[in-house]
Amino acid sequence: MRRSTSTATAAVVTVAALIATATGCGGGSADGAGSNSAPDELTYWASNQGADIAADQAVLGPELKKFEERTGIKVKLEVIPWSDLLSRILAATASGQGPDVLNIGNTWSASLQATGALLPWNAENFRAVGGRDRFVASAIGSAGAAGQDPAAVPLYSMAYALYYNKKMFREAGIERPPATWDELVETGRRISNGGQGGRWALGAEGANLANNIHQVFVLSRQHGGSFFDAAGRPTFDTPANVAAVKQYVDLMAEAKIVAPGNAEYDKNQSLQDFAGGRTAMVLWQSAAGSFKAHGMKEGDWGTAPVPVPAGAVPGTGTGTGINSMVAGINMAVFKNTDNLDGALKFVGFMTSDEEQKILNRTYGSIPPVKAAQSDPAFADQDLTVLRDTLATSAAPLPQVPEESQFETTVGTAVKELFADAAAGRPVTTESVGAKLAEAQQQMAN
Repeated sequence: MRRSTSTATAAVVTVAALIATATGCGGGSADGAGSNSAPDELTYWASNQGADIAADQAVLGPELKKFEERTGIKVKLEVIPWSDLLSRILAATASGQGPDVLNIGNTWSASLQATGALLPWNAENFRAVGGRDRFVASAIGSAGAAGQDPAAVPLYSMAYALYYNKKMFREAGIERPPATWDELVETGRRISNGGQGGRWALGAEGANLANNIHQVFVLSRQHGGSFFDAAGRPTFDTPANVAAVKQYVDLMAEAKIVAPGNAEYDKNQSLQDFAGGRTAMVLWQSAAGSFKAHGMKEGDWGTAPVPVPAGAVPGTGTGTGINSMVAGINMAVFKNTDNLDGALKFVGFMTSDEEQKILNRTYGSIPPVKAAQSDPAFADQDLTVLRDTLATSAAPLPQVPEESQFETTVGTAVKELFADAAAGRPVTTESVGAKLAEAQQQMAN
């Protein structure tokens, strides 16, 4: 179900309130240190990584059965859509009713860490999963605030790329993917012609708050901006951020290379449109597995770096050359789980070399475990683009306690601007600035 604005607003729970009310989940000990009072079972909330929830259940089911056969621990699985995951986690953190183990977006790590509800990954807990040095340093760096024990363990590493339909490009006489935003708009207009023939150039997820943030964060960096200052204070309505948000929404409002219906998308519908030949391009994290699940074959699509401004130099890791956020999924344990030993075993299983190869190969992501990256399956063109982007031109979202509130408030502002564009209402510098100022005021309250 698509989240309404009121639902999104309700998800903006202050970190101070969460710290005051958080008691963890799973029914562990009164001091929140965890227990082993229910050693035969675990509840696991997985994020929706595949084409849909059923696809994730099909992928994870055999692996969880394997874990049960090895340990005797039954894992109750629930796959949660990204549009609902953060609000579900915040509710569980505040109420104490939730899973033992869960997936979180790596951008939420510091926000959820600040609640005190998640198990800190100190040296002892890392030893239970084979040691901290098994993991890529940049992935660990996106698992919590600097100077503190991580709040989670990296599970899948990702970066954004531009995926393009090779057949649609050939039919339009386009020889190569666009490298700059100007080229993307020009290419898009040649392909879509305002949606004539039912084809559009670029897919978007205008109602997906997290995806909105990922896109405008990169554009902000390319404009020389930041959504937080060095002290961690929000700076949402600066000229650079206004320009970034307007540039993104204008792909629908002004360039008209994104279908108006995309303003309602929030559950990977843009991937279905791409696979069905209704759109020629999509900006996404590690999408190959979803394309295959929707019937595409290897070679039907190409993968290229996300565009940068004209004259920018990708690969420098700074300023205009940044073309992705450091994306990824982390695995966390609620501090007062009633199966602490089982939870640590399960995290160790899911981050083992064997499972890292299986899961990341299936989802088209990159293992954050060093040893698993050597598998030849991670040397194809798709993953080479993603790995090079992570290594040279990706920047982490701010690891600040307010990050999840930032995703909700600014993500909602972008969603509402897409709704304006879809309805034919003007999207101006003034209207974008007003939305971002309103979002900043919500953070202050």
